[in-house]
Amino acid sequence: MKVAVALCIVALPVFGQYSARREGPVVRLEDAGHQTVVSIMPSNGNAAVEMKVKGKDVVRCPFASAAEFSKAQGASGVPFLSPWANRLDEPAFYANGKKYVFKLELGNVRWSDGQATPDFVTNASQWEVTEIASDANAAWVTSRLEFYRQPEWMAQFPFAHTIEITHRLRDGILEVHTVLNNLSAEPMPVSIGFHPFYQVNDAPRDQWTIAIGARTQWILNPKNIPTGETRPIEQFLPNPRSTPLKGLSLDHVFSDLIRDASGRATMRLQGKSETVEAIFGPNFKGVVVFSPGGAANNFICFEPMAAITDALNLAQKGIYKELQYISPGHTWQESFWIKPSGF
Repeated sequence: MKVAVALCIVALPVFGQYSARREGPVVRLEDAGHQTVVSIMPSNGNAAVEMKVKGKDVVRCPFASAAEFSKAQGASGVPFLSPWANRLDEPAFYANGKKYVFKLELGNVRWSDGQATPDFVTNASQWEVTEIASDANAAWVTSRLEFYRQPEWMAQFPFAHTIEITHRLRDGILEVHTVLNNLSAEPMPVSIGFHPFYQVNDAPRDQWTIAIGARTQWILNPKNIPTGETRPIEQFLPNPRSTPLKGLSLDHVFSDLIRDASGRATMRLQGKSETVEAIFGPNFKGVVVFSPGGAANNFICFEPMAAITDALNLAQKGIYKELQYISPGHTWQESFWIKPSGF
């Protein structure tokens, strides 16, 4: 039986500036000082389904309840993409020089129109909440997924590992921190990502401006798979640090991110006064920018990617050079941040 829990919060009890608590299937994080609420659903892929500032959506949340979100997940929230992000160009992947062919009869990998996409971790219910806490500095929830315990997952991606994600709300900024622990006997490739749906509320989409902190665009084939050809981003967007969204339909892959002194890269959505910055740590090597346009698609996705689309197979072909691996017994970790302002 699913419990309907309202996602849209008007007022919450406050115990100090920060609070964290479970309400049915939802974990709420609140920063009362910045009037910010974040809602996470561990039982639905451990996705952050809501982020609001002063009652206004930062992350697109068209659902009125947790039950409604469970039934109709779509273009909303902050889904986690694993064990690879987006798509592959054949019903197989390569790692350590070996080819691993998918067992399509299991039904948890989709092979359609020349694209292979995973269909098991993004909506997984097996996440275990290990900590819900707050202190004088932040509110957070940590959840863990033991990938290696699921035989049908291991049949498709045979690298035993665990995933731990902490959602931490501090100073009005949401940090999403991911730790992968490789339990297998071979190096494990890392091609995960996230698919956040951002919005601002003080202007329609045709009046939004974006900034993409990248230097290189990957040319895609008709199935949105990188061909291996690249070009400077300015050949696509003459002013990538201030581009009006009007008239653009985006589903594009970029790399060679522009980093600050700490190794972080920033993407930005700007309305009239409301701004959302997506900030990537150094182990996120690429970004997919997705915003298909049209009146109903009032969102933009700056997707933090540990590797570009089809990286597992492009690396085997010698085309992609930045694929990361985790040595046996070691970990990979990285964060990205969602920073709203002007709300």
